[in-house]
Order: sequence, then structure tokens, then C-alpha cells
Amino acid sequence: MKTIAFVIPWFGFDIPGGAEMELKGLVSHLHDAGVKVEILTTCVKEFTSSWSVNHYKQKAYVENGITVRRFKVKKQKTDLFNTVNKKLMSNDKLTPEEEKIFTDENVNSPNLYKYIAKHKEDYDLFVFIPYMFGTTYHGIQQCIDRAVMIPCFHDESYIYMDRFKEAFSKVAGMIFHARPEMELASKVYDLSNVDARELGEGVYTDYEYDAERFREKYNIDSPFILYAGRKDIGKNIYTLIYYFEEYKKTHHFDDLKLVLIGGGKVNIPARIKEHVYDLGYVPMQDKYDAYAAATVMCQPSKFESFSLVVMESWICETPVLVHNQCNVTKYFASDANGGFYFDNYREFEAEIEYLLSHPEECKQMGENGRKYVLDKFAWNVIVDKYTKYFQDVIDRRKK
Repeated sequence: MKTIAFVIPWFGFDIPGGAEMELKGLVSHLHDAGVKVEILTTCVKEFTSSWSVNHYKQKAYVENGITVRRFKVKKQKTDLFNTVNKKLMSNDKLTPEEEKIFTDENVNSPNLYKYIAKHKEDYDLFVFIPYMFGTTYHGIQQCIDRAVMIPCFHDESYIYMDRFKEAFSKVAGMIFHARPEMELASKVYDLSNVDARELGEGVYTDYEYDAERFREKYNIDSPFILYAGRKDIGKNIYTLIYYFEEYKKTHHFDDLKLVLIGGGKVNIPARIKEHVYDLGYVPMQDKYDAYAAATVMCQPSKFESFSLVVMESWICETPVLVHNQCNVTKYFASDANGGFYFDNYREFEAEIEYLLSHPEECKQMGENGRKYVLDKFAWNVIVDKYTKYFQDVIDRRKK
């Protein structure tokens, strides 16, 4: 097998982000397993930076033993892009001209595309992650017969763009994190000639976790619901906060608490402040200890293509509570028999009461979740799945 190139808009072993975190783990484990891998990316620092600013010099770097090739970005017409993007965020249909603006004024690097076109014979495959950026849309067209996508699809307006339907139906392969994501893609795109498979995402499983250590360090003796991750509206965190507030109104003598860990700021209603611990960023070990100490970990987001926090909670043997409107996390909770899902406050309340009053069943769900992750998403399992898949796509192209 020749080198496998992974193409992403921005990359760094020290930057945050779901797709970025996934790729860091994947390339590192493939590299350790002896697979030749490279990263092709832009000189932009990260998602929250200007997409027109070259933070890095254009050159090849070696980071953690892996070659990272960075290419200059072209200047973005930000106002044009934002106007079109606002329409998409409002679920408005774009004209063909507006779709062109979206892809052309996205994060783009003509130098990157020229490199792919010129050197595509040096690589067996180019793997693009995630789907909605210019580097993916324009990049795959330079190597369509060698292009594989890890799209990270959600059911959102972006996936229905006609430009994406035309381009993505021609790639060699697509890798999905979960069955609902694959089912969604199959409804939107023609995947009849695409090697599309549900492979999942790698999860670190060698955690040590100690519930009592967390309780002692943070002086939390009560049972608690844990929220882990970025605290913002897009993650639907206020649904959890408001449901917890409603719960405390009718359960005055219940000592249940809510613990929040992760970046971002949220407004906590005054009447429940004494019952909420917003710990912000905590050391990695404390995060795993928090999972272990929680009665349940709640992931209220409606838009996930995987969910590392769900998997991390299960590895620490704690059940999860997820939103009914997120097909992916709902699927995981049901498939693993590792938690519940809610669609409204009454369901949320009933499920919390059940978990608090049925400790043995709660413990069993956590154990079910741990076995599920170890069987499906441990890194040795994922590396084996991905290397076999890559070889299948390569063999199919050569026929």
C-alpha cells in the first residue's frame, strides 16, 4: 500500500474540534500500525481563525513523526460567504449561483488542489474530512477515483446542496460513524457506485477512573447528572439546564446536582445555582473520574455524527441520557442498551427518577456501554477495519 493522504481544512495536534480530534487519533494509530500516512491541509491555524490568514508557512512539517504538508489559502470574500451561509443556516434553498459562492468563498487553497492533481499517483487514496468545506469539495475533484470521504454528516441544510449531491456521488468511498448517518447519506446522495461503509470512530479505552477521587477533590457527595463538552447553544445545553431547573421545582428534597465540565460559558438560573457545579476545563484524569462518579451523563445535542463523550462515559461504566431527535446518539443508546433518550421534560424526569431508584439496572447499563465500546470502537478494532477498507477501495480501483 502506498501513502494514504488525509485532507482537512486545518490541522494541528494541539487544536480542538470534533473532526480534528478524530483525525489526530486515526492518523496516529494508523502510523503506529505501519500504514504510511500524510496530512494535507492549509496554513490556517484552526476553525475559529480567519480563513484568509496563513498562520503557518507553506511547507512540509513533521509532527509526531507524521508529514504534514501545509498550503496557502486564497483570500476569502467573507461578506459574500456570510450572506449565503446565513441563508443555509435559516434552511433556505440556494440558487446555483449562491451554491457556487458557498464553495468558492469557503476555505480554499488552489496550491493544495494543484499538489493533489500533480502528485495523485504518489498516493493510493486521498481521505477528505469533513464534508462541507472548500478543501473537500474542490479537492475531491482532483482525484475523484482515489477520493474517500469521512463526511461527518448531520441532517442539516448543507448536505442538500445540489453541488454536493453531484460531487459526492462520484467519490470512490465514504466512511460513516454510525448507521443513521449512512442511512441519511443514502437518501440524499446516489451511492450506488460508492464503497460506503459504517466503520465507526476510534475511542481511547485504557482509562483509569475513580469516582471517589472525583468526589473528594471537588467536594461533591450528592448524586449528579454530568454534562461534558463545549457549553454552547449548538449543543442544546440550555435544554438540559431548563429541564434540571424544572426537576428541582418539583423535587425539593432531592439532593440531585448538575455538574458541567468543558469550555464555554452558560447562564445558570439563580434558583438552581446552588445545585449546579460549573467546573470549566478540568484535567483529563478528573474528566474520567467525573464520568465514573456521575449517575448519568447527559448529551442533549440534536446534531452528532458520533459523540466521544457518550463513548467516554460508557468506558467509565456510566449510562447516558441523549436526545430523541439525534438519530445517531439515540441509535447508540438503544443498540448498546446503555442508556435512555428523551423528547420532552416528562420523559427526562421519568428517566432520571428511574436511574436514581434503580442502581443495579443503572450499573448494568453502564457495563453494557463499556462492552459495546470495547467491541466496536477500541483503537485496535478501528485500525483493523480502516486498513481492510482502504485496501478494498484500492483493489476495486485497480480492477
